[in-house]
Amino acid sequence: MRLRNPNSTKKRKKEVADLSRHQNCYEGERLDELLRSIKREVESEKLLNEALPEKIWLKQQFAVGVNDVTRVLERMAPSADSGTAVSAQNPGSKGRPSTQLQAIILACDCNPRWLTRHVPGLAESRKVPVILVKDGKRGSLRLGEVVQLKTAIALGIKVKGNSINRVVEEILLSDDSSS
Repeated sequence: MRLRNPNSTKKRKKEVADLSRHQNCYEGERLDELLRSIKREVESEKLLNEALPEKIWLKQQFAVGVNDVTRVLERMAPSADSGTAVSAQNPGSKGRPSTQLQAIILACDCNPRWLTRHVPGLAESRKVPVILVKDGKRGSLRLGEVVQLKTAIALGIKVKGNSINRVVEEILLSDDSSS
């Protein structure tokens, strides 16, 4: 039987608190409103684009999961000092520009914490804002509801110029004005 180190629990709570202070952290009513507004736009966009199967359409709109979000971030070029994302060509993309992420929604209450520890730093190097969600132990369950999956620890919103991007832009602007 493996015993838990009481210091590791304290350390994990401190990491989450430190991360929450530096990023946009949503919990409670604020989290409910965030997820409700994004789900509403996902549903309306799906109705407008019924030609594609739902799973393919969702894959075009979101990077789902820590691995997919990390992959897309790594394929994005690091941002220039000017603060704008540099559009880069991925060597294996055969002339297509790499996919750009508008924002990342990350469940900060996942366990083990090392699953997501690298995402905020990588996102910062690409000038992609991170929105943290915290709902006890249910953050990943709540994110999964947005994309009709059981759980999702991370969601990257791809830049597509649709209503999903507009609502995320409004959320990011309201966070900037309240900071």
